[in-house]
This record gives sequence, structure tokens and C-alpha cells, in this order.
Amino acid sequence: MSTKFSEEFIRRIPKTDLHVHLDGSLRIPTLIELARKDGVKLPSFEEAGLKELVFKKSYADLREYLQGFIYTVAVMQNAENLERMACELAEDNLAEGVRYMEVRFAPQLHCRPGFTLPQIVRAVCQGMDRAKREHNNRPEVKNEQDVPFEYGLIACAMRSFNEHMSPYYAQILQVMSYAPRKEIYATASLEMARAAVDLAHHEGLPVVGFDLAGEEAGYPAVGHREAYLYAHRHFLKKTVHAGEAYGPESIFQAITECHANRIGHGTFLFAADMIRDPDIEDAEAYVRHLADYIASQRISLEVCLTSNLQTTPSIRSVGEHPLRKMIEHGLSVCLNTDNRLVSDTTVSHELQIAADNIPMTPHQFRNLVIGGFKGSFFPGSYSAKRAYVRQVVRRYQTLEKELLGAAST
Repeated sequence: MSTKFSEEFIRRIPKTDLHVHLDGSLRIPTLIELARKDGVKLPSFEEAGLKELVFKKSYADLREYLQGFIYTVAVMQNAENLERMACELAEDNLAEGVRYMEVRFAPQLHCRPGFTLPQIVRAVCQGMDRAKREHNNRPEVKNEQDVPFEYGLIACAMRSFNEHMSPYYAQILQVMSYAPRKEIYATASLEMARAAVDLAHHEGLPVVGFDLAGEEAGYPAVGHREAYLYAHRHFLKKTVHAGEAYGPESIFQAITECHANRIGHGTFLFAADMIRDPDIEDAEAYVRHLADYIASQRISLEVCLTSNLQTTPSIRSVGEHPLRKMIEHGLSVCLNTDNRLVSDTTVSHELQIAADNIPMTPHQFRNLVIGGFKGSFFPGSYSAKRAYVRQVVRRYQTLEKELLGAAST
């Protein structure tokens, strides 16, 4: 299917990435270089070898998809490496027109004696700030011929973990060895939420949200309710990986029990056949009411097309992805990479494959792009966010008129 939206147009318009994991978005040459320096053993020290053995075009399931993080996290254990990775991630996004991004990562994966949570988050901020300064000092930005770069950080808790994932997790498992595993996971999440609030409100760092990541099936978000309540009571915005490997009930739980402002993925929002609660007598009505509620409350869905295709065998093509149904239902949707390295993608690519495979009017496509800015957990005031979004819209409209002409009306 031909597209109304050219590659040049998609590359040049201001874009967002609200769902991008730092540990899934390294440059392969950087991973190899740092692994050699730090003595980390990789399955291959050649880019082609890593693409064949680890970072593939397709994966059997989400569990295989997550295997590559063993190697990326292993080289993210000091401030110098984290700062470099964050800077390179921002540079890669800036090069393709991304002007706002929210980088999510789990600081507890990198925490160890002598390397504290504040130090970890500051290192990521320093890398992001370096790229931000370079871009925002460009003449095009100062002359308002380009949009300034802004970012926020999202602190991730993990649905589950083991002692091999980090010294922090090993310690909490040892200290709480008397407790059930799910209680230990919940305790770690609450500690992460408390740290995130402190970093945002007392340290003044751009920690804008709290998330729950990791394998969804078998580890419901409700088990981390206290962490989300803490974030909620302290005005920290919340997103939850939900509906990625489980059905509509997971999304409902994220909204009602965890007060989610956004949903990560939401792939199975419309999958009435996945509902398991015997008390839900009319599954289709349940899904319809859920979708209507999400639409009316403008709870944004962070859709990651390529990632979903790689981890969800039941979705065989972009055309089969529920994105089209989400748009038709008037839901607030934005497209994201999830993991630039693991999924071998960019924001521009995500928008291009959506435009090529899902019929959209210029108005719908504009909503898809601008929706990322509107749904962001912007680190400034609400009035500052509105001013920033207006600047983005003006830039988008200028490029729309220049490159699409009559097709944009």
C-alpha cells in the first residue's frame, strides 16, 4: 500500500519516544567496546554475530526477547558507561527528529555498594543533558526553526527478579529470605517508588514517572499496588506494562489498582477471548466499556509495533495489530520503539510502517504524532508543557504544508 507520508516528512517532523528502555537501546559497537573494557563475556564480539545470536529480527516469545538484556545490563554498572549510553541514545534520537523522549530504566539493576541510586540517575541525566545542550544551542533552535529537545526519566520497578540480576536484588533476597518472593518483589518496588519521589522532589532531577517492567504473565501489577499508591500520593505520574502478554484484565488492573496515567503496550486491550475472570459474564461488553473509559480519560497507550510483532506470534503483520482499532475508537495513542537495539528500530520506522499498513487520514496521523507530546509526563509545569506542545504543533504544520501540501488538508 502506498503512503501519503513520505520518508522525508516522517524524518523531519518533531517526534516523541515515550516508551524506550535504556538497557535495550545501546549501540552494538558501544556494547562490544565496553564489554571488552569491563571483561564482560558476550556470545560474540562481532556485530554480525550478536545480531545472529542475540539481537535477532524475530524472537520465539517475550522470554527470548528479554535474553539480550543480560549482556546490556552487564556493561551498565558504572557512571561513565551510563552517561555515555544515555548521551548516545539522545544523539540517535535527535538525528531522526525525536525532540522529546522519556528514558525508562531500572536503577536497582545497576545499584551496588559505592554506586547509589542517586548516582545512577545523575549519570543518566548527565548524558542526556550533554546531548540536550548541544542540540538546544544550535542556531535553528534559537531561531525557532527547530524544536528544543526535552526529556524525562521513568524509574522502573521489576515484576520479579533473582539474585543474579544485581547486587541490590541479591541483598534484598538474602535479607528477606523469610518472606514469600512476591512480598520481596513488592518491597523492592516500594523502595524504588520512594527513591523516585525523593529524586524528583528533593534532588530536583527530571524523574517524571514510575513504571513496572518485566514478564507480565504470572506477576500481576496489583502485587505492586503499595508502590503505585506511594507514587500516586506524591504526584509522580505512572505507567504500567500491561496488556502486552496478558489480556484486558491486566489493563483494567493497571488503571484501577495502580492509577496508571498511561499504559505500556496495551496490545490485548480488545482481546475479549483472553478474559479469565468468571464473574465477567459479558466479555465483549467489558472490553467495550474498558476502551470507552480509557478514551474518555485520555489514558495514553504506548504502542510499540515492531516489538509486538517480535514477541506476539498471534500478530503476524502490522495490519493485524490492534493499532487500527485503537485509532478508530478515538484512543490516545503514540508510537514508540520499546528497545532500539533489541527490536532494531527507530521512531521514524515505527511511524513509517504504521503509515504504510494502516489507512490513516492526515488528521489521524497528526494526532498519532502530536499525541506523544500531549501524553508526555513533561518535567516542567503544565503551562510550560502547553507552550512546548504549541511550538511542536507549529513546526509540524509548517512541515506538513511544505512537504505534503494539499494532501494535509
